Amino acid sequence: MKIKLSQRSQLVTPFLAMEVMERAKEMETAGRDIIYLCLGEPDFSTPPAILAETRQALAEGATSYTHSLGLLELRQEICRHYRDHYAVEILPEQVIVSSGTSPLMLLLFSALLEDGEELILPDPGYACYPGFVKFSGGNPVLVKTAAANGFQPQPEQIRELITEKTRGLLINSPSNPAGSVLSGAEMQALAELPVPIISDEIYHGLTYEGEERCILEFTADAFVLGGFSKAYAMTGWRLGYLISPLSCVRTLQVLHQNFLICANHFVQRGGIAALQRCQDDVANMRSIYDNRRKELVKRLRELGFGVHFEPKGAFYVLADARHIDVNSQRLALDILEKTGVAVTPGIDFGDGAEGFLRFSYTRPFDEIVSALERIETYLKRRGV
Repeated sequence: MKIKLSQRSQLVTPFLAMEVMERAKEMETAGRDIIYLCLGEPDFSTPPAILAETRQALAEGATSYTHSLGLLELRQEICRHYRDHYAVEILPEQVIVSSGTSPLMLLLFSALLEDGEELILPDPGYACYPGFVKFSGGNPVLVKTAAANGFQPQPEQIRELITEKTRGLLINSPSNPAGSVLSGAEMQALAELPVPIISDEIYHGLTYEGEERCILEFTADAFVLGGFSKAYAMTGWRLGYLISPLSCVRTLQVLHQNFLICANHFVQRGGIAALQRCQDDVANMRSIYDNRRKELVKRLRELGFGVHFEPKGAFYVLADARHIDVNSQRLALDILEKTGVAVTPGIDFGDGAEGFLRFSYTRPFDEIVSALERIETYLKRRGV
C-alpha cells in the first residue's frame, strides 16, 4: 500500500545546517576529527543556578501541567526583565510560555494567516521561517537585503511589498545568519509601517556593540519571540515565550492549549532562576563569544573571505565565498569532506546568501583557530 502524504508537508525543505551536521556526525563516527562551526548551539554548560533550581523543582514534584500561558512567576519575571532592560511595561497576561520559540512561531503564523495571505520575511534570514509560513497556509514574501545594511530590511523596500494580503513583517535582531543588530532609529522606522511587526529577539543578551533594542519600545502592535536557548545555553531545555498584544492572546492561548498544552513545569522553574540569578553567567559567555568573534572576523578576512560588515550580535559570521565557488552547498560539503570543518551553506538562508558561508563561533577559541588553519590549507590546495 502506498501511503499518500499531504502536499503541505512537501512544502518544507531540508534544513541544510542540520544536513551538514548529520553528514559530519557520520564522518566522526567513521573516525574523522570534526570541528563544528555549522550550528547555533552554545558550547557552554547551562549555568549552575538553573541546574540547581530544576533539581529542586523535580525533588518537589514539579512534573505536573501548568497554566497554559506558563507559570505566573515566570511570566512576572519576564515582565520585570523587559521593564528593567527596555523600560517597557507588559502584563503577565500578554506572555505565552512554551517549549521553545519554534512551536510559538507555528501557532502565531497559523493565527495570523488565512490561505494565500502573506508574511514579509528578510532574505537572507533564518532558514526555517519560510517553512513555518508555508505550513501555516501563507505565502512568504522575501525582501532582498544588502550587506551594506547588515542584511536587514529597509522601510522603503517593505512599503513596496505591502499588499492587501500582507499580514505582517518579521524582523530578527540580533540576526541569524548575519549577526547584525537594528538600531533604535531603524526599529522606529520599521514600527511606523502599516503592518504588524513580528520581532524574533531570541539572540537578545548576545550583543557586543551598540545598544540592544526591543520592538516594544516603539510600538505596542507587535509580537516578540524570546527565549532562553541562546543567551542562557539552554537549547535542549526547550523554553521560549511569545509576547502578544492583549487582543490576540486568547486565540493564541486556545491554540496552545490544544496543540502543546504547556511547557515542562520544572523547566519553567529553571527559567525563573535564569532571569533572577544568571546575568553574570550571561555576561561571562558574552565576553568569551566576543573574543572569538573578533578572531574569526580577522582570520576570515586574512584568508580572503568577504566579511562585508562586522557582526555585532548572536554568534555568526556570514562570509562571502563567491570567489571560491558560487554554489555554497557544494563548497560547504567539499570543505567538510576535505578538512573536517563543518560550516553552513549560505543558500540555507535564502537566495540572497548564495555563495556565502555561515561560520558559527560556538566552539572553543583553539578549535576555531584550528578550523581556520585547515581552511587555509584547503584554499592553498585549490589555488585560491
